[in-house]
Amino acid sequence: MKILILNCGSSSVKYSLYDMTEGERALVSGLVERIGLDDPRLIHTLADGQEITQEKAMLRDHRQAIELVLATLTHPDHGILDSTEEIEAVGHRVVHGGERFARSVRIDAEVMQALYDHISLAPLHNPPNITGIEAVAAILPDVPQVGVFDTAFHQTMPAYAYIYALPYEYYEKYRVRRYGFHGTSHRFVAQEAARFLGQPLEKLRLITCHLGNGASVTAVKGGQSVDTSMGFTPLEGLEMGTRCGDLDPAIVFFLMEKEGLDTAGINELLNTKSGVLGVSGYTSDMREIEAAAYSDIPRRIANTTHPHHRRSKLALDIYNYRLKKYIGAYAAAMGGVDAIVFTGGIGEHSEVTPDDACTDMKFMGIELGPAIDLGDGWYELSQPASRVRVLVIPTDEELMIARDTFELVKEAR
Repeated sequence: MKILILNCGSSSVKYSLYDMTEGERALVSGLVERIGLDDPRLIHTLADGQEITQEKAMLRDHRQAIELVLATLTHPDHGILDSTEEIEAVGHRVVHGGERFARSVRIDAEVMQALYDHISLAPLHNPPNITGIEAVAAILPDVPQVGVFDTAFHQTMPAYAYIYALPYEYYEKYRVRRYGFHGTSHRFVAQEAARFLGQPLEKLRLITCHLGNGASVTAVKGGQSVDTSMGFTPLEGLEMGTRCGDLDPAIVFFLMEKEGLDTAGINELLNTKSGVLGVSGYTSDMREIEAAAYSDIPRRIANTTHPHHRRSKLALDIYNYRLKKYIGAYAAAMGGVDAIVFTGGIGEHSEVTPDDACTDMKFMGIELGPAIDLGDGWYELSQPASRVRVLVIPTDEELMIARDTFELVKEAR
């Protein structure tokens, strides 16, 4: 079964194509960017790494972008399909499913109405997700579609973990609560960790750390999310690339008064000008931050000649300290932990963060050693005697979406 995976942003469409009948094989991936803007383009990447770029004069909307994707997939020179009829299902990443969706679902009229009902919870993300689904329905009306929700995995959290200490009526009226995000990634690496450890996921206590420009930590007990660091929105939790993460809510009112900010202004400040960028003063790229903090990372030699050394080091220390606090808190919440998993761009590639977040944690049973390369981007950072395993596992949200789509479509046949 060939399955097309779509992730529609406000002005972009990421796509990939999987053949699920031949060992979950990724056939192609790509990105259409600057939809509705000047100089849109498509970057089409074949399985062998070859890239094909197409510049377009105009792509008015997501429907035109998806039509371009389908034309590229069936192109006589660099396409990999003879016809769009080979596409048997389409899986969509959908950011917010609210409390309605605790698992991936086949998309029908009832599901679409629920997505519209949840726009107020994700006003920046759900509308383009909906637009992508409607575009596919118009272009490929007979192809089943599946929605895979970032929030769904976290619907197993108990009420004491997701209810905020506000007047309860705001939960009843507006569904103000912790939702959590990155659920597809946390679920994928939890399953992969269980497979690697050779134990049933239902018997494990895992802490999964998805660390990218957006970052979150999840406590996974018995295969279920029991707590997660992001909250009502992705703003809560860890320090992130441009998001502040946890802070005293009174700071919001203080800064609004002192800086003359309205709600749009303070929202922009906390979401796009804070975090690593705000503390460092010059970048949100953790690779640049680490280079400015250390001239020799394995030996932690300070790069004091770098003009941004002090604040880069501070941003890095805040990042790793907050991560360590969440790891400790979630170990306590679950009554222990069997493995800690790092994933995402920073989690998979940083030479600093996983080590710093797990250093001086022998009291928890964590003993670090030289990284063991397990192949395909996998690493083990813990010593053989460590009671808690520390792993780096590359995430693959597209594959997780493809798996869910395959299973749901297969069930309906």
